[in-house]
Amino acid sequence: MGQCAVDVARACSYHGAGTVEFLVDEKLNFYFLEMNTRLQVEHPVTEMITGLDLVKEQIRVARGEKLSFAQEDLKINGHAIELRLCAEDPANNFLPDTGRLETYIRPQGPGVRVDDGYEAGMDIPIFYDPMISKLIAWGRTVKKPGCG
Repeated sequence: MGQCAVDVARACSYHGAGTVEFLVDEKLNFYFLEMNTRLQVEHPVTEMITGLDLVKEQIRVARGEKLSFAQEDLKINGHAIELRLCAEDPANNFLPDTGRLETYIRPQGPGVRVDDGYEAGMDIPIFYDPMISKLIAWGRTVKKPGCG
């Protein structure tokens, strides 16, 4: 799948931040879905498993500099997952909602990253995206006995 993503970018001589997305079925066959020619909101997942700062790399490319790594240098280390905490009203079809953020305690610990811009006591305005924060959790890959 990774090689196919690289091939998609090379086929159109694409340079810059981008994400190639695939759908995967129950037999692990994968199918091209789309290519997004921008840094995705999920980029911290990639940063956590590669150790790279993709925003910094994107700025380097915009300045006309080369990436600090080659495709062959990329290695996946562990697994990561991201969730978004949004100010939405579940009783109103999950539409964005406003109000005061009464309680907000930032998760912390090994392998935990939080990207946010709010603190307890702040108001959630109607003028922006309702996302309050992103929580990204990383863990190393562990092969359990008897599992493949």
